[in-house]
Amino acid sequence: MAKSHKIGAQIYGYSVCLVSVISFLIAVASLVNSMIDLRDPLHSGWNPVGSPSLASFENYKMDVLKSSPKNEGAAIAYMPSDQTLRAMYEAAKSDKIQSVRHQADRAFTLGGIMILICGVLFFTHWRWMQRLDGPVVIQESNLSYAD
Repeated sequence: MAKSHKIGAQIYGYSVCLVSVISFLIAVASLVNSMIDLRDPLHSGWNPVGSPSLASFENYKMDVLKSSPKNEGAAIAYMPSDQTLRAMYEAAKSDKIQSVRHQADRAFTLGGIMILICGVLFFTHWRWMQRLDGPVVIQESNLSYAD
């Protein structure tokens, strides 16, 4: 009976260690992705379909002008001035940078907490498994070997 409890405890302990290592690797990958996103926030993540490019003001201006409605009647569509377009571009760029920084900060916080939890779980279970396994004692049997 004690043998089956020991085997069950070993399966549990080593499973927790394995899951901790896998979770640790996933958290590290998340931190690396966040560091890369912070290096270039304008090109990170995804942009919604149809949103203007923030690579440069000229790209932004062309995308906005392409997306403006072209009415072929008496009504002329509103065309913002370059100064207004520049203000719109700076606001959109600032919003994108702020959004990426917020997402990266969140990923750093969650990743750091996950790494800490994984480390604690791994090392406590690993030490427990080492104590559970203990030194192997081989008992001599009373069998005699015939030549």
